Amino acid sequence: MKNHNPFRYFKTSPEIIHLTVMMYVRFPLSLRNVEDLLHERGIDICHETVRYWWNKFGPMFAREIRKKRMHPITNHSNWKWHLDEVFVKINGETHYLWRAVDHEGEVLEAFVSKRRDRKSALVFLKKIMKKYGNPKSIVTDKLPSYRAALKMIGNAGIQETGRWVNNRCENSHLPFRRREYAMLKFRRMRSLQKFVSIHASVFNHFNKERHLNPRVTYKVQRQAALIEWQQLCAA
Repeated sequence: MKNHNPFRYFKTSPEIIHLTVMMYVRFPLSLRNVEDLLHERGIDICHETVRYWWNKFGPMFAREIRKKRMHPITNHSNWKWHLDEVFVKINGETHYLWRAVDHEGEVLEAFVSKRRDRKSALVFLKKIMKKYGNPKSIVTDKLPSYRAALKMIGNAGIQETGRWVNNRCENSHLPFRRREYAMLKFRRMRSLQKFVSIHASVFNHFNKERHLNPRVTYKVQRQAALIEWQQLCAA
């Protein structure tokens, strides 16, 4: 049985759809910015088409990326985790975006909640551990909710806190903050959760640690990531 082709009923080529979704999710561009950039390349679409495409194909591309990556249980991501949360306004109401990254800056999980109490921290930790197992060390800030949740799980002894030790996770919020500004905030908690999940997968796919690799190696890895992106959801 052949795999279903998600682009079957679309007149636009899959290459243009891949390019559009990548530009909108990966870079801090608004819907109309993407429309204007595509128009410069001779591609005439409406900004609402950009919105429809990323809503329809973004989750599919994110799932394909997660499938193609190494199995999380055997990955080195369970060595050290960095956990942090930021404030996000949704229709004037404060929500909290929890993020977990490994020691290399790869985003492991992003979770949105209305509170940052013990219950929310516990749900967040269980979501990560269900995917990746138990880590050897968890770096957090001094929010009491982390320690309370870790005590319930029985992993309070692996928590690390201290000044500047969690900079890796705090820096991982910057790409999302730039996207949030370009998107003029979010209007629903569900749409925020959907976007941060897609954004995390796309960020991991194209993050080739430019500052650590030689220029030649980085160019090869970047080209390989782009080719793999263009082949996502291929029939």
